[in-house]
Amino acid sequence: MTDEAQLVEHLKSDTLKEQAFKVLISQYKERLYWHIRHIVKCHDDTDDVLQNTFIKVFKNIHKFKGDSKLFSWMYRIATNESITFINKKAKRQHISNEEVQQLAINNLQSDVYFEGNEIQLKLQRAIATLPEKQQLVFNMKYFEDIKYKDMATILDTSEGALKASYHIAVKKIETYLTAH
Repeated sequence: MTDEAQLVEHLKSDTLKEQAFKVLISQYKERLYWHIRHIVKCHDDTDDVLQNTFIKVFKNIHKFKGDSKLFSWMYRIATNESITFINKKAKRQHISNEEVQQLAINNLQSDVYFEGNEIQLKLQRAIATLPEKQQLVFNMKYFEDIKYKDMATILDTSEGALKASYHIAVKKIETYLTAH
């Protein structure tokens, strides 16, 4: 049952929904995990957001119209859930979203699930200096190699705007890495 249309049909079926959902999770959990992880940074937070993402997908699959790929629709949910998570965490701690990200990056060194070295930490610090949209575009292109066409669907913007955002993000990151 790898055909996406068939999977969606099964997800919307009362009798096949749970079995199809297990297939969906096994097919997409790793890609969604890393997409979310690049946004929220922390493994435990990523697990929470991933779980919330799959719950939203499960509850709202009947709203999926098939105008985009299922993957794009789920990525959009995961992206929104990640941003909402950061916003709530910032509000709870009475700090800015940027400070939440900075704390998460500072905690990466002690995160047993982070296997990066000093260069990767430096890259994460550089990415954190970017505006939210540029961070998303950079992460999706650089780490996940998502095509601009798919990204345009996920982020609801034009391919041209995404290419420009990525180009600007790369320049800013290069400048940061050179200066630090």
